[in-house]
Amino acid sequence: MSKKPLHIFLYFLFTCLGSHAQLQNATPESVGLDTQYIQTKVDSIMTQGIQQQAFPGAQLLVAKQGKIIFHQYYGYHTYDSIQKVALNDIYDLASVTKIIGPLPALMKLYEEGKLDLDIPFSTYWRPWRHLKDKKNITLRELLAHQSGLQPYIIFLNEVLRGNHLKKRFARSRISRRFPNEAYPGIFINRRFKKKVYRMISRSKVNDKKEYLYSGLASLIYPELIENLSGIPYTTYLQSQFFTPLGCNTLGYLPAKKEFKNNIVPTEVDTLFRKELTKDWVHDENAALLGGISGNAGLFATAKDLAIFMQMYMQKGVYASKRYFKEETVNTFIKVQYPENGNRRGLGFDKPLLGNDTLDLKEAYPAPQVSSESFGHAGFTGTFVWADPQNKLVFIFLSNRVYPSRTHSNIYNLNIRTELQQVFYKAQKTTN
Repeated sequence: MSKKPLHIFLYFLFTCLGSHAQLQNATPESVGLDTQYIQTKVDSIMTQGIQQQAFPGAQLLVAKQGKIIFHQYYGYHTYDSIQKVALNDIYDLASVTKIIGPLPALMKLYEEGKLDLDIPFSTYWRPWRHLKDKKNITLRELLAHQSGLQPYIIFLNEVLRGNHLKKRFARSRISRRFPNEAYPGIFINRRFKKKVYRMISRSKVNDKKEYLYSGLASLIYPELIENLSGIPYTTYLQSQFFTPLGCNTLGYLPAKKEFKNNIVPTEVDTLFRKELTKDWVHDENAALLGGISGNAGLFATAKDLAIFMQMYMQKGVYASKRYFKEETVNTFIKVQYPENGNRRGLGFDKPLLGNDTLDLKEAYPAPQVSSESFGHAGFTGTFVWADPQNKLVFIFLSNRVYPSRTHSNIYNLNIRTELQQVFYKAQKTTN
């Protein structure tokens, strides 16, 4: 074989394998971006965010073309400026859990023919079989937030009487009847999960099918996944995804694991836990389910999230191992009901319809992301996004709910959108 054909063969081999390779560290210049522009802009946005108390600290990881070209931290865990943010800190992902926990399991079960998107969900979830307003709702409608389910139920109201926990539902010591630990010193009745399911079943459904974000079905998905797979929910996730991907910090209940990484605290809870919430899930509904839920509860580092999103962006492949068929990923990241003004994919969030025509203040997320892109945000101040067309993964982690969830400057200042746009404008100025 001559040198030229060999050279061409090796080039194409590297190109094919490269798209499935593991993330590697590199510089912005290696992918045609301007380091100085990025650094100046990101430093300015992050500094403003901390000064305006949008969050006490945060970190940003951006990968492009399979290379981590930016990963830096800013600020502290709390406003007392004692514990600096570190790159290997573990964060409460809040609703980002939805696309990293139950969603990949549902995608796998769909791919295996164990779930159908368009037959009644009550086929799989018996409590809904005889409910007039729920028996015909499909999984597609649930995942695209097109089902009419109400957004949220505050189950904590069932557990509290005034400032005290009802002994019927919560005790200070673990026992056979109270095995689910919501927080140190708070153990929840094992039958409370059934109460959650009953309240969801009794909740009202809008007659009109239109976009309305709801987290209620996510509370059901873990048990559904166990029923269909025959494997405990967390075991299924660990064996199918987290372990083979090498996402070593990604999982539930981090306080029960011997991580050397710091876990970033969230809110000073004056109602339920009555102290700074740290090492345990912030979301009360997830906490009352023992910290393992489909709506919240997962914790991870930025690097582990980047790996998972890179796998999605590469249409189900990472490090030459296939986790999903390409057509499965394409089905789930596609906008499902554009005719109804619903931007959502199946589980995944998507850009606003017509996002590329909006200015930075009105867009979600950055106006220059492609229509193929997808991701999700979390209440605690987390945000992940993948853009297959531009080969860009964007991971932003913060604890904006410290010291209180009333802190909303992360939204008012449009911080995550502005940060994301930096990496598109940096690309534009160098091409």
